[in-house]
Amino acid sequence: MAARLFPEPGQEEPTASIEGILDRITFQNEENGYTVARLLDSGREKKTVTVVGFLSGVPVGSTLSLTGTWINDSRYGRQFKLLSYEIIKPNTINGIERYLGSGLIRGIGPAYAARIVGRFGLQTLDILENDPDRLGEVAGLGKARVASIKKAWQEQKEIHRIMVFLQGHGISAAYAVKIFKTYGRKALAVVKENPYRLAEDIWGVGFRIADSIALSLGVPANDPRRARAGLLFALDQAAGEGHCYLPSEKLLEQAEFLLKLTGKSEELPEQQDLYSDPELIRAQIKGLEAADKIVAADDSIALAPIHFAEKGAAAKLLKLGAGSPLYDIKNVDQALAWASARLELELAPEQGEAIKSGLEHKVSVITGGPGTGKSTILKALLLVLSQKGIAVKLAAPTGRAAKRLAEACGREATTIHRLLEYDAALRGFKRNRHNPLEADMVIVDESSMMDIVLTNFLLNAVADKASLVLVGDVDQLPSVGPGNVLRDIIGSGCVPVTRLQTVYRQGPGSLISFNAARINRGEFLELLPDYEGDKDFYCIFRDEAADIEREILSLCSERLQKRYGFDPVRDIQVLTPMRKGIIGTENLNSRLQETLNPAAGGGGDRPRRFLPGDKVMQIRNNYDKDVFNGDLGIVAAAGGSESTAEVLFEGRRVLYESADLGELVLAYAVTVHKSQGSEFPCVIIPLHTTHYPLLQRNLLYTAVTRGRKLVVLVASKKALTMAIRNNRVVKRYTMLAERLRPSPSPS
Repeated sequence: MAARLFPEPGQEEPTASIEGILDRITFQNEENGYTVARLLDSGREKKTVTVVGFLSGVPVGSTLSLTGTWINDSRYGRQFKLLSYEIIKPNTINGIERYLGSGLIRGIGPAYAARIVGRFGLQTLDILENDPDRLGEVAGLGKARVASIKKAWQEQKEIHRIMVFLQGHGISAAYAVKIFKTYGRKALAVVKENPYRLAEDIWGVGFRIADSIALSLGVPANDPRRARAGLLFALDQAAGEGHCYLPSEKLLEQAEFLLKLTGKSEELPEQQDLYSDPELIRAQIKGLEAADKIVAADDSIALAPIHFAEKGAAAKLLKLGAGSPLYDIKNVDQALAWASARLELELAPEQGEAIKSGLEHKVSVITGGPGTGKSTILKALLLVLSQKGIAVKLAAPTGRAAKRLAEACGREATTIHRLLEYDAALRGFKRNRHNPLEADMVIVDESSMMDIVLTNFLLNAVADKASLVLVGDVDQLPSVGPGNVLRDIIGSGCVPVTRLQTVYRQGPGSLISFNAARINRGEFLELLPDYEGDKDFYCIFRDEAADIEREILSLCSERLQKRYGFDPVRDIQVLTPMRKGIIGTENLNSRLQETLNPAAGGGGDRPRRFLPGDKVMQIRNNYDKDVFNGDLGIVAAAGGSESTAEVLFEGRRVLYESADLGELVLAYAVTVHKSQGSEFPCVIIPLHTTHYPLLQRNLLYTAVTRGRKLVVLVASKKALTMAIRNNRVVKRYTMLAERLRPSPSPS
């Protein structure tokens, strides 16, 4: 079967055809299936050819007929640019043996491939296709292995059919594997019957991908399923931007814009009119509400899980806050004096008030910037609670934050996900309202990172008799997920809040906490430009983005290691506002991988996406693997053609199959949003006017407060000024504060 791929518009090179055996894959992009491969040309010269193009799901050893054009790449030389391909059954003994032994079929490696081909010769593939039970004639192949091989042979046929079909519609191989895993042999039937199911059922397949398949299959633009999928996508996008709901009119506007078609294309009729039908969209809103997918109330529309999470979190907070602590500490002032003596320090008045609030109220909040004494408060609070025999659980949203909390308090701390004991078999948390946490008090650090869904899960698991202390910095960026939990709880006025103002962690020569506080007040920084002096905060001023990029590469590869001894991969973290552009995460990660990872250099056509030694980040919660959005790790091993990767997360090895690799990204540079809850020995922060949409005070403040020992700003003066002056906080549509206030709450 042939797979038609996509030539570039205006391509004028004459087409050519070649045949050969796929010798090796030197690079494959799991996101879009772009491949660089070496083909043993079966022509007269028997030479090795470099092939570039979309060639996913084809195993090494396959015999291929390729159509494409010859090009001369300025860097890599003569290449065959692929337009379409067809897999041909190998017709030689060696070809068949290599094909079977390539890893194409689970249960058949090179040794068994040699035995099978030795028994059946040129008839081997016909036997596998038409009479696979005869594999039992091969020495060493028992009934169980034969059954496994039969199943694997059928699966690879199905996967290849799906891959060819989807690639014909511009979809990557990684998604094809996910689709097959989700639907099995019904995959093609599901895709053809209702492509929009993919957007709901499979992570990473959004509306745009599903829509491109549907429209190319002839699904009409006014199909109700299309409107339904567009609405869900608009709400899901809004949740990704932090909103718990959208006003009805705003949702209608976004859905109408999303569902418009831009006119003629190869798949759509020429002169296709722009299309969107408000009445059809409104009808689908009613249908989605009837199906319990969304909740519409008071001119607002929310995804049902987010609506009920926000409503449930508010109800539980009100219930918790209405009671009195389980324990009764008679003389709090005396307890504080005792804790101060044990810690050999004098607690400041605001620190004492925070501890008192935690002891006297069922729910309380402690908020303050870096160096304001939050860790000291927690240590004193834990001392008092421990002395009274009060059981306490410590948690934080991320592994790094939990580790820092444990180090600061000298007590065990865990991530919220592990605290709640996720059970893969149940596909949910063991700890809930029916099986609450065995704790008299739960303390959560970095609570500004909690989105509303995680908050609701946590609150459900806190026993009604227990107390809750939320600790965090409300001036940081809000959570990546939907909600603005800490800010809304503080803003509701229904929970006691202690605001820490004084910076105590301010040693000689220290500027990190000092400048973080100045940023928060909108004041300009005390800077030592271009590395002068002996401080922990510097600014290197560069006006051009390309110059900022060069400075970052130089700092990471040489200067910071030479001067401070920082490990370029483990100790230094680049934090940038955006993904795109020359100083966005995508380009910086590519350049830093080339610069910092020796495995990225040397021969080959071009580097693979992940290499041993790369720093990577998990970008979604994966409960089965026990890794979560924002977790950082180091690649310990990468399989051939990037089919697998093994990643070390805090010393724990996690295996990623090909279909899972889309959950990882390079993390030499990450967005400031993704750095929340983490601290690094050294952070480098590029700022440029090209970051204009995101140059905000709370973003710069969050980035600076991630640095523990050294912060280096590499910035244009104009961009730095813009960021400090811009105190506009992007509004999130949330209702938690309103639900917590005494006035009647929304339904």
